[in-house]
Amino acid sequence: MAKYNTKIDEKWQKKWEETSLYKFDENKPGKKLYVLEMFSYPSGAKLHAGHWFNYGPTDSWARMKRMQGFNVFQPMGFDAFGLPAENYAIKTGIHPKDSTLKNIETMEQQLKSMGAMFNWEHEVITCMPDYYKWTQWLFLKLYEKGLAYRKNAPVNWCPSCNTVLANEQVLDGACERCGTEVTKKDLTQWFFKITDYADELIEKLDELDWPEKTKTMQKHWIGKSIGSQVTFKVADSSLSFDVFTTRVDTLFGVSYVVLAPENPLVNDLTTEAFKEAVEKYKNEAKKQSDIERQSLTREKTGVFSGSYAINPINGQKVPIWIGDYVLATYGTGAVMAVPAHDERDYAFAKKYDLPIEKVVDGGSEELFTEDGVLVNSGDFTGFTSAEAREAIVEKLTSLDLGSKKVNYRLRDWLVSRQRYWGAPIPVVHCEKCGIVPIPESELPVTLPYNVEFTPDGKSPLAKSEEFMHTTCPHCGGPALRDPDTLDTFVCSSWYYLRYVDNNNSDIPFDSEKVNKMLPVDKYVGGPEHACMHLLYARFITKALRDMGYVNFDEPFKSLTHQGLILGPDGLKMSKSKGNTISPDDYIKQYGADVFRLYLMFGFAYSEGGAWSDDGIKSIARFVDRVERTMDSCIEIINSVESSNQIGKAEKELNFWRHTAIKGVTEDSEKMQFNTAIARIMEYTNAFSKYLAEEKKNADFLKGCTEDYIKLLAPFAPHFAEENWSLINPSKDDNYSVFDTTWPVFDPSALIKDEVEIAVQINGKIKAKVMIGTDMTEDEIKETALETPEVKALTEGKTVAKVIVIKGRLVNIVVK
Repeated sequence: MAKYNTKIDEKWQKKWEETSLYKFDENKPGKKLYVLEMFSYPSGAKLHAGHWFNYGPTDSWARMKRMQGFNVFQPMGFDAFGLPAENYAIKTGIHPKDSTLKNIETMEQQLKSMGAMFNWEHEVITCMPDYYKWTQWLFLKLYEKGLAYRKNAPVNWCPSCNTVLANEQVLDGACERCGTEVTKKDLTQWFFKITDYADELIEKLDELDWPEKTKTMQKHWIGKSIGSQVTFKVADSSLSFDVFTTRVDTLFGVSYVVLAPENPLVNDLTTEAFKEAVEKYKNEAKKQSDIERQSLTREKTGVFSGSYAINPINGQKVPIWIGDYVLATYGTGAVMAVPAHDERDYAFAKKYDLPIEKVVDGGSEELFTEDGVLVNSGDFTGFTSAEAREAIVEKLTSLDLGSKKVNYRLRDWLVSRQRYWGAPIPVVHCEKCGIVPIPESELPVTLPYNVEFTPDGKSPLAKSEEFMHTTCPHCGGPALRDPDTLDTFVCSSWYYLRYVDNNNSDIPFDSEKVNKMLPVDKYVGGPEHACMHLLYARFITKALRDMGYVNFDEPFKSLTHQGLILGPDGLKMSKSKGNTISPDDYIKQYGADVFRLYLMFGFAYSEGGAWSDDGIKSIARFVDRVERTMDSCIEIINSVESSNQIGKAEKELNFWRHTAIKGVTEDSEKMQFNTAIARIMEYTNAFSKYLAEEKKNADFLKGCTEDYIKLLAPFAPHFAEENWSLINPSKDDNYSVFDTTWPVFDPSALIKDEVEIAVQINGKIKAKVMIGTDMTEDEIKETALETPEVKALTEGKTVAKVIVIKGRLVNIVVK
């Protein structure tokens, strides 16, 4: 055969396209298998090695499942709205639509050169009106159900991108996109009420085949706490505020309380003497992200308000402080501090010389005895902590100063963005009618092309007179469109549904089709989306279920996170570091299959690692070796007369054949592709050994070679198709190896007639010997002693003992 190269890639890609080999047919026999990779964002001009590491190995897994009889659905599309394209437009003057569609065209060709089984007839592009029409429809449905609402709130603001960011989009106090320090800003924004589903989002996690770390991250992000809400009145004032606590029994140890800087009560309760200090502190707090402010390793800071609160359980006055580690958007925006019971509260109290309420005789700073009994606490002395909690809540409830409460860390999903390149929000603002949704019949609200989007802190669409001025659908009077666009995560929160029915112009998707195909059976993508995309998609699925559009609870049954491919320097790839790896040059030099094989063999899939040119060269040499091996096999199959001989050599090759089938299947199922390919390499070695035999069984060899090509096919699809055509030249209609059946291992073939064991003399290996697996211990001893190497070393010496460890070694003790 011709040496493997890109010509072979092109040959088979053309053949697959001409014969529609991978076109999905929902009526095709086999259990459906929806395989989905997180779709790519066309922010750069080309795919990089990280995209390949996501898509290539997943495609290989899907190919194996196809050969196992599954009807595989594997669509592809582009998450095409968002900040990078707009920022690129601001920098270069190239319109986001133009640059995005050009990039998509380039990436489509790259993805096709990969040779994956993508069902391109199901492609979706989120920036196209035929898609975002239904994103707007989704917004309207959530609005109808009270799950979309508008309110004024302090939000994360990136002064460089000039837009609002969700908490999840702030990393270490900076914008995840541009790295600029994030500040706080009060704006009227749209939110999705994801908190309505907080309990179910936690409870259903245990049913999912997801990485435990990801499930734990979501549980922590949702942050369900069961406790009590307690009301503190402000001394000498009509003001009061609530705190949430899981340990209401520690009320007796409260010696100060802390309010968030953004808490609306701060201005009212701060006394004149402390206003300047509090204002300065509030301004500093605006520069910190919520995540940074809540960091466990960050030292707590604060400033005194000048006011005091009344402890509702004992009537004591405690100072009210302002601290940025308390968030206005979490809980009640106020916390009670118990320095005698909490290390961080204790450190804060010591730092600012605050009182520490010692509630146990002898000056101990613990509230409870070793057996958990509350002491010196008035009516509750002698109660266990659990009993005290119940009694104290009952007491506070009777005084209208408290109640049982469940609290969540999760905040509602902020979806407004003050940017141009996104789906317009489908409502108008009418002076007479207020907020009025756009009728479904008038969707999509099309994003205008000619808009000035140079950032100035306001929504670019607000500058477009043509876009903004419209009529109210309700009263017919003048109205203004909403100038904001939707967070791009809204687009990706439902794309897996649209894939199934992507050309439907009447409805977003046919529920019958979607209910048949969903949930996604295998979803693959990066772990960085644990508390954003993956959480949002779960929420949208549950909301659509409750509206009657789908009949399943979760979008993704099984989830796998691929690792990160680093630059050759071991650092994360970036253009600024000059360490990016573009697949194109490597594919041109080695072919797509070598590139894919290297990614799958060179790295554990869940871990990734640093790129190595030496590694891909090594894989190229392996493919050359396989090519030579296959050439030899095909020559023998075509020239040697058939034989029924199944001798020692055939049994040995058959052992490695079925060892490989078992290992490749089991490892690939677990997406442990590096070890799966290692099994194929072992099988290759066995072929070389067999080909060196003087006599060969051509029929037997053909069966072994066919199984070899099948095992290799998912990892090197073009190369395997070429070899399959050479070994089966007469097959025209059913030409593809991917229309054959995946091999199944024979357990009996793994039982060897003979095994090689080591022979030790006084604990040191001196020889190796083949023994029959049915030999007795005495026969093994005799065989070992008669080995020429052993006889030479034991001659003239006394054999004191012979120890047999069956199947492993014989140890001979001589004197």
